[in-house]
Amino acid sequence: MVESDEEYAPDASDEDLDAHQVSTKRGSARANRQIESAFNEVRRTWEEVEEGEDGTITKTIDSLLQQGKRKRTLKDTTPLQRGIIRHLIIIIDLSAAMTEKDLRPTRYLLTIRYCQDFITEFFEQNPISQIGIIGMRDGLAVRVSDMSGNPSDHISNLQSLRKDDPRGQPSLQNALDMARAALFHAPSHGTREILLLFGSLLSSDPGDIHTTISSLVASKINTTVIGLSAQVAICLTLVKRTNPHSNPQKHYNVALDEVNYRELIMRLATPPEAHTQQATSTVDSNASSLLMMGFPSRVIDPKPSLCACHSRPTSGGYLCSRCSSKVCSLPTTCPACSLTLILSTHLARSYHHLFPLQNWSTVPWSHAMSTAHKHKTVCFGCQAPFPIHPLRSATQVLKATLPTKPVFSDARNAESASTEPSMAHLSRPRADSVSRRKRDEDQTISESGRYACGSCEEFFCVDCDAFCHEIVHNCPGCLSREAEIMARNEGLLQNGAAAPEEMEGLVMNGGRG
Repeated sequence: MVESDEEYAPDASDEDLDAHQVSTKRGSARANRQIESAFNEVRRTWEEVEEGEDGTITKTIDSLLQQGKRKRTLKDTTPLQRGIIRHLIIIIDLSAAMTEKDLRPTRYLLTIRYCQDFITEFFEQNPISQIGIIGMRDGLAVRVSDMSGNPSDHISNLQSLRKDDPRGQPSLQNALDMARAALFHAPSHGTREILLLFGSLLSSDPGDIHTTISSLVASKINTTVIGLSAQVAICLTLVKRTNPHSNPQKHYNVALDEVNYRELIMRLATPPEAHTQQATSTVDSNASSLLMMGFPSRVIDPKPSLCACHSRPTSGGYLCSRCSSKVCSLPTTCPACSLTLILSTHLARSYHHLFPLQNWSTVPWSHAMSTAHKHKTVCFGCQAPFPIHPLRSATQVLKATLPTKPVFSDARNAESASTEPSMAHLSRPRADSVSRRKRDEDQTISESGRYACGSCEEFFCVDCDAFCHEIVHNCPGCLSREAEIMARNEGLLQNGAAAPEEMEGLVMNGGRG
């Protein structure tokens, strides 16, 4: 029941009623200020639409698409120490609260679909990591998928959840206890993380959940919570205690809509920052500095044989470099000798998080049309032509030639112009907001459609910018320049026309003769 500010006075006179009347002037003023501030923050989308010369809004649509691509690529590229070997447990709320349709089609189906996309993206960026999935329904914790590094197993287990309907109440304590038990045997050189997708506003726990949170802190398990209804106090306490070195707003967010929900989940594909702690002893710090891994070779048997991981007959597989046990797929841990088995490509894909590709800068028309870069008319990556510089219209030329101050024919017109009231101040807030928004977009979207790498100074289109930063994680211009230097050095060595001193100078000059 909503609490009232007024008190009930039975059989009271008018004077008594006036004495019990609560003044609402202060509350109404506060409400008006809140409404006014909210109105000022409203984004006027109709003001952003601009018709092109052909009478269409294609230019506006293209700019919005480019802004979305650049928003995904613009990230913090500061080299930080990150845990590239991750052990993540995903806890999904399977209670009756997930049947709500505020997120289309339902919270339940949308969560399953986003989890499938997240698992694919997670193993693309963290190939030597492992994931486990736990569900919460009927006050119990249900194991959906065991800890594994095979994404196909997790996706198939998630698809099987579509057959069941969410029901009952969630139990956060039981799910956290099961997640802690699954991460208990995780090696100390990797990270221990929990991702909680919580759609309910309560938790049906059998005991004291604060004891469970204390055990998570003792096990050095980091927790991230994404809420679907509202912020819950126990979830905020969980995030604060398990992430003492980070801002709670970074690890606990409530999804606003479907797009924001996907962004919050996909943001966890990047490995978290590793906060260094003082080692208790020198022996412990040196023990975790090196990690033994095996790089097995693929074999194809003429007859099927049992694998050591699933005990299934298979004709192909990988032999462990230590005990020669056969496993089906990589990366994995050898069931016989517990050696981490990976490929060199897996290690290379995990390495780019430590030294990320720098963000490319936008290229204005003045820089793109300069003498040094005027010949770059196509993208260096995909060879797609860049847009042509728009010619100045006749009105722009006239504005550039005319004086800035108006010239009056007589003093009467000048006096009337000076005394005439101006209406510019009425539209100034809207103009300022539009100009500020356009200025922020100009920092992310290039007016010339060109984006330059700071190292090789080559120009790329927005599609190549997104592809190189999200998938390749390397600059084609920098790689081609390194290949050119190596080819030129090999040619000089074969011809015998370069001394070691000349070779060193050639490399230092970047391959320019």
